[in-house]
Amino acid sequence: MADQASLTTSKRLVPPAPEPAPDTMGPLELARRMRTNGITPYTRRAYEEEVTQRRYFGRTMHVLNAPDAIRRVLVDNHECYGRTRASLRILRPLVGAGLLVSEGADWRHQRRTLAPAFTPKAVGLLAPHMLGPTEEAMADLRAARGGPVNLFAAVQRLALEIAGRTMFSLEMREHSGVLRHMVGRYNVRLARLHLLDIVLPVSIPSPHDIARHFFARGWMVFFEDLIARRRQAGTGATQPRDLFDLLLAARDPETGQAFSSEQLRDQAATMIMAGHETTAVALSWALYLLALAPDIQDRAAAEAMEAEDGADGAPALGRLVYTRAIIDETMRLYPPAFVIPRAARERDEVVGVQIQPGDIIVVSPWVLHRHRRRWTDPDAFDPERFMPSAPPVDRYTYLPFGLGPRVCIGAHFALAEATLVLSRLLKNFRIELVSSKPVMPIGVVTTQPDHQPPFKLHAREG
Repeated sequence: MADQASLTTSKRLVPPAPEPAPDTMGPLELARRMRTNGITPYTRRAYEEEVTQRRYFGRTMHVLNAPDAIRRVLVDNHECYGRTRASLRILRPLVGAGLLVSEGADWRHQRRTLAPAFTPKAVGLLAPHMLGPTEEAMADLRAARGGPVNLFAAVQRLALEIAGRTMFSLEMREHSGVLRHMVGRYNVRLARLHLLDIVLPVSIPSPHDIARHFFARGWMVFFEDLIARRRQAGTGATQPRDLFDLLLAARDPETGQAFSSEQLRDQAATMIMAGHETTAVALSWALYLLALAPDIQDRAAAEAMEAEDGADGAPALGRLVYTRAIIDETMRLYPPAFVIPRAARERDEVVGVQIQPGDIIVVSPWVLHRHRRRWTDPDAFDPERFMPSAPPVDRYTYLPFGLGPRVCIGAHFALAEATLVLSRLLKNFRIELVSSKPVMPIGVVTTQPDHQPPFKLHAREG
């Protein structure tokens, strides 16, 4: 496996990753890199300096890695910075006017209304929707053992099944093929950043916007059909049985306003799309890293076997400390959201840098999580960073779910799901890569693998 990864002098695994961009990169090369792979436009300086700047088609782009700068933009003065034209164009066809892209009063209404549905107590009500599909997936993998197994596809299906049951109490097997096909087609054809996405005002559609519009029509019909099926099943008689029940009952605590049918559809699309994609990406990269680091894999498997199952069959998440550290470290190296772009709405000053209206502010978790001033051995896979005995990680240097008021509302659920699923996989199987071809990350909406390698599964005894 020498070509899969190299070792640092500290003998920690360093998984393969793209080289930084050349300092001499021109605007057209930058545009090409942003279109083809969103984690490749950054030069080596971005991984070493607190703030870097460059002119980009008439505007200034600031890449921030200083904790105080990140806090200023994403927390203290977040209302001064909005979504960029490009991010709105790419995300709206997938999530409508849902929480992910809404702004201002509309965003505040959605956030207030959704918050009770994502408390730890509410997430606990949804635990059975995680356990059932996970055990079914383990049975399918045991049946497939012996030959090459596409684990990346397996965890994609599992994460989608969990998302569907959590949202609607519906089995997603009959729908998953259609949904994954639509997502794959969108990622290949329409989710890539084009020059017109950047330079045209959102009010002026580009040819790609027209194609995205037609995609969105079919995509939203898909979710309207799922909601219709769920409405036919009725609501929980005595208590919410899924996230849809919680969303139906949700009211804005200030106005008492409920979600409209269109808002319910957009929230469902947001939760299923963002929820399953984040978890599937994190699990895929974790499995790849563990196959390259068998000693870490074996330690996590031992923890999974020792974790005491609760009455519902789930291991106590509090006992899966090392497994959770693996998930945290995986999302450091491969953050699902690889970039957080913002457009300045007014003048501001950030760590001594003057920001003008229209400037593009880039906080890239991909860069920040590998920054030379923020981390020791930044390119190495080392779950010990996130163990309780390690020094605490600065909250402004680790952003797998964003930061501030717009932090991902489903972060607790996603972490619980990823930890539980990984624990179950490692308890049942020792995971081995069959191919020696390196898996490279590609930033298109999320940090995706460039291909799905074959794995071999070996049953674990005990």
